[in-house]
Amino acid sequence: MFRKPILKPTIFSLAIALGLMVQSQSVEAGETETLTVAGGCFWCVEADFESVKGVTEAVSGFAGGRTENPTYKEVTGGNTGHYEVVQIEFDPSVVSRETLLDLFFRSIDPTDAGGQFCDRGDSYRTAIFPNSPAQEAAAEQAKAEAQAALGTQVVTPILGDAPFYTADDYHQDYYKSSDRLAFSSVGLGVKKSVAYKRYREGCGRDARVQELWGDAAPFVK
Repeated sequence: MFRKPILKPTIFSLAIALGLMVQSQSVEAGETETLTVAGGCFWCVEADFESVKGVTEAVSGFAGGRTENPTYKEVTGGNTGHYEVVQIEFDPSVVSRETLLDLFFRSIDPTDAGGQFCDRGDSYRTAIFPNSPAQEAAAEQAKAEAQAALGTQVVTPILGDAPFYTADDYHQDYYKSSDRLAFSSVGLGVKKSVAYKRYREGCGRDARVQELWGDAAPFVK
């Protein structure tokens, strides 16, 4: 009678282990992490971080306040306690949370407690919302390093994890949208992408960041 070959237990176990190792590595390579930060105008923060290799998506929204599912008008009205934030999704095998946090501090004015650049008020304040002990530790370290680099107090708070509410579609990918605005403070009938560039320059964001950080400013055009 023909008998099927029987693998020795050690060989069979090794084959399973190798298979699981390959599968595990594939899963790890595909895993992403999210980091939520407030850096003033969320259009600008989104534009900055979507240019970073390893960032898969940056979504504009709100966090840190009392109102559930707030609208943009409610948040900028100042009665919700929310910050304008961006939730950054990234592949930690390509870019680390530590690198992103260093980039974040060097893309804002972390010495300003009243807003950012021309945008004043609570919703435009800076903050970090870590969602794990590891993120919190990395944020604390990045803040300490930023303070040492500037030689002055960094007022950006590291807050607790908070629900993230996505802003409406109008505000997503604003910096690269070809949709035209019938009216805006920077012109009539201009594309959102053009209005964004005029706003960013007029608000003095890059000028102030470069004044603070010099060559360490990563996103100054």
